[in-house]
Formats: sequence, structure tokens, C-alpha cells
Amino acid sequence: MIDIDDKVLADLRSGFNLPAKPEILQSLQNELNQDEPELSRVAEIITEDVATSAAVLKVINSPAYGMSRTITDIKQAVMFLGMNCITQVVTGHLLKSAFEQDDCCISLQRFWDSASDISQVAMLIGKQTKTPVPIEDLQLLGLFHDAGIPAMAMRFQDYNDVLMRATQRPEHSLIEYESEQYPTNHTVVGYYLASSWHLPKRVCQIILRHHDAHFFQDSDSDLEKKILATLKLAENFSFEIKHFRSCADWHAFRDDVMLALDLSDDDYTDMKEDVEEFLIG
Repeated sequence: MIDIDDKVLADLRSGFNLPAKPEILQSLQNELNQDEPELSRVAEIITEDVATSAAVLKVINSPAYGMSRTITDIKQAVMFLGMNCITQVVTGHLLKSAFEQDDCCISLQRFWDSASDISQVAMLIGKQTKTPVPIEDLQLLGLFHDAGIPAMAMRFQDYNDVLMRATQRPEHSLIEYESEQYPTNHTVVGYYLASSWHLPKRVCQIILRHHDAHFFQDSDSDLEKKILATLKLAENFSFEIKHFRSCADWHAFRDDVMLALDLSDDDYTDMKEDVEEFLIG
């Protein structure tokens, strides 16, 4: 179990220059919190920002969403996806725009490409599981679950060395290497960032616990277990297809993931083939 106390949060506030929640996201959240949020107002808020509108339409028309027709404007997008889902898509775009490459010691392009793959694979898996998993949560988690990594890379100039160590010596997970070197790790920083942006509580909690296999025993929510299981499966599929070996922590999660998603070994193989075709073509 991971505990986040006030001292940890105070240290993060003083030590990390994390991106502030964008005004457009605050406006969307304010509208969603109304007793009767208006679809047209949500579309209007998004349309006011040309870059965000273009990014949202690009995401929605990607194969991961599997739309039967091309969505050409934001009002259509809100009608098709619903206000909560469209807000998650906007949040994902804003997150990617929030970090500056000049301030960061890792390649943000490479990082976001990988996060985008995991996000899309998670959505693909979510559509194939025997019980539904909220696509909007998977989309957002895929992008946000490792958002603490670019934040760490902005704070610590030797952070790329730690990432390389974790890649070259996968007998330990990244957070173990981080804990040897720093006073915090990317899951805690990611949790703080997600909380400060007022993302859904279950999304924040899964960001915090996504390297903690005890989550499956600690959580009373079958839905949260399915969401984390889908994320871990997407993470592992993406890693296996690119690196020809499992993620460092897959062995600790595998049995719980298979159980939570009610998957057999054959299901796993079939799903991996679908993901491989999706990523490689």
C-alpha cells in the first residue's frame, strides 16, 4: 500500500514546477459540474481553442475509436462520445502540450508516442474484454499513467540515466531505481499532477498504484481492478512487441490481470496478435 501524506505533497509543491491546470480544462470541468451541463456549451469551450479542436478531431477519428463515419466538428464529437469522454480526450491533449522539451532531459516526442500507443492499445483491449471497461478512463490513463516521468526529467538532469538503467537492467522496476536515487518516484509525482488537474479520483488512484501489484488485493472495486488490468496488459503488449520481452513488473501482475479480465492463455495470444496488427499493420 502506498500512502501519500501531507509532507510528501508539500515536498512536491516546493520541489517540482509542475504544469498548472489549463483554463480550458477548468472551464470544461465547471460546465460538467453544473446540474444540467449543456452539450453546446462544452462544444463552444473546446472550439474556442483551434489547436485543441484539431487535436480532439484527430484523436476521435483514429482507429482506436472505430467511428463508422468521419467526425468533422466538435459538436458532432460531443454528441457521439458524450461530455465526459470528450473532456478526457481534451485533457490528454492538454497534458501533452504542457511540458516543454527545452526544460526536459528526455525526448518528449518519444515519450508521448509510447504513451499514445499504450492509450490506444488499452482502448482496443477495453472493447474486447468480456465486461465493459470505460473507454474514456483507458484513453486518459494510457496517456497520464506515466506523466510523472517527464516531470521527473524536468526536475532531475540525470534522470535519463535512471531510465536507461531500468531499460538495460529489467530485473528491477523503474520505481525501484528511482527510489535509490531520488526522494520520490514518478507514480507519486504523476498522482500529484493528476490530482491538481482534478482528474477522476479512481484515475488518480490507479496512476499512484500502477506499479503496485498489491492493488488487486487492496481494492474493493472490480471496475478499478479491470481498469488497472487493462492498462497493465496494454503496457506489456506494447513493450513486448517493441522489445521482444515482457515489462519488468509483468510477472508480478500477470495472474491478477488474467483473473480480473477473465482471460485464458489463448485469449491472451489472440489479443496480442490483434494489438500487433494494430501497432505494426
